Amino acid sequence: MKDLTQGPVGRLLVATAVPIAIGMLFQTLYLLVDLYFVSGLGDAAIAGVSSAATASFVILALTQMLGVGTVALVAHAVGRKDQATANLVFNQSVLLSAVCGVLTLVAGFALTRAYVSLVAADTPAAAAGAAYLYWYTPGLALQFALVALGSALRGTGIVQPTMVVQMLTVIVNAVLAPVLISGWLTHHPFGTAGAGLASSIAVAFGVVLLWIYFARLEHYVSLRPDMLRQPVWPLIRRILNVGLPAGGEFFMMFIILGVIYWVIRGFGPAAQAGFGIGGRMMQALFLPVMAVAFAVAPVAGQNFGARQYGRVRETFRAAATLSSVLMLVITLVCQWRPEVFVYPFSRQPDVVAVGAPYLRIISWNFIATGLIFTCSGMFQALGNTWPSLLSSASRLLTFALPVVLLSRLPHFSLMQVWYLSVVTVTLQALTSIGLLLREFRRKLAVPPAAAGGAPGGALPVAPGSDAQ
Repeated sequence: MKDLTQGPVGRLLVATAVPIAIGMLFQTLYLLVDLYFVSGLGDAAIAGVSSAATASFVILALTQMLGVGTVALVAHAVGRKDQATANLVFNQSVLLSAVCGVLTLVAGFALTRAYVSLVAADTPAAAAGAAYLYWYTPGLALQFALVALGSALRGTGIVQPTMVVQMLTVIVNAVLAPVLISGWLTHHPFGTAGAGLASSIAVAFGVVLLWIYFARLEHYVSLRPDMLRQPVWPLIRRILNVGLPAGGEFFMMFIILGVIYWVIRGFGPAAQAGFGIGGRMMQALFLPVMAVAFAVAPVAGQNFGARQYGRVRETFRAAATLSSVLMLVITLVCQWRPEVFVYPFSRQPDVVAVGAPYLRIISWNFIATGLIFTCSGMFQALGNTWPSLLSSASRLLTFALPVVLLSRLPHFSLMQVWYLSVVTVTLQALTSIGLLLREFRRKLAVPPAAAGGAPGGALPVAPGSDAQ
């Protein structure tokens, strides 16, 4: 366990964010490695895998539901120096991850073909996307275990083991991808199905590594059979109360991405391929700022649990400043030469003609996006993520509905989609900041002496549990 309630907040934030950023970089390389080798199969394959991969946002939403609730409650318990409760939260999170993993397998195999057929540009793209998603479904199911284990460590302030595991899993994926996709050495290419299978094997490898780490090296929180056998419903409700809205945010992203793929499908596979490449690169460019947002939750969360409210506010100021500076630099790069981010995956003129303008235009909302991420991390730290969900849901009204209406008008163009996105993300950032300031007034205005106990109250402890 690492105590984040002592020492300079800015330094703690950076020290926590750097390993997270490295781990997230390697996690994103999953997508880029697959996309690189899939790009050799043609535009239909790129469009199919890109559109099918939007389904992973549903899983990302559900894993965030689990991970955010786990990080927040573990961090609060660590801040209170309550090891028994932190341990119980962790084990109940692992139990939930097993249930969610089984449900993901069932839903993935049952719904893949129908979903991909809905969003893909044509029949070849749909076939490529379905093959990819079928074989990636086991990996998506195992993501729940990976998130439960990693989130518990992050709540205790430990992030290096997860970073190392993510690095190793990407290496496994990078080795397997050319073998399974293109048939290197084996001369038996599996195409887009090989991309999904390579990712699934790599995720399984990561789960095994983290499980071994917990069994042999981790002592503050540990796998306890007596805490895993049966659900503790009051605690599960609290995990879900914090996590569900955060998961809902990513579900909103899934809806918005699905809407974009649907409204631009009439422009053909090249347009979907260009948008898919631009979107993947945007995710990679966001990594440093997302790492800062992920670091906010344990740093501010532990200080909130310890009722050091001044340090909670200081965490937000430091994170908002850092994310804005980083996003400004990334914006300038995208304004200068956005096409350099598309060229590694495709030099087809019609693909570049979509991907490069997309990055140039959409980069104008990067600073606003950084502030949205920072606010989201703060909501997690405070144990109330419903305002963040409200902010994300606002884009359904300001973006999704208008873009569907625009797509039905004559002279509809891709540029209208990108510019509308810039405006609506800016509105969402202003909404997030306003809601966070309200939350500060509600939760950080009470003097410590009058706080009357730990934030949110004590969590139940399973019979037989103890502080190890």
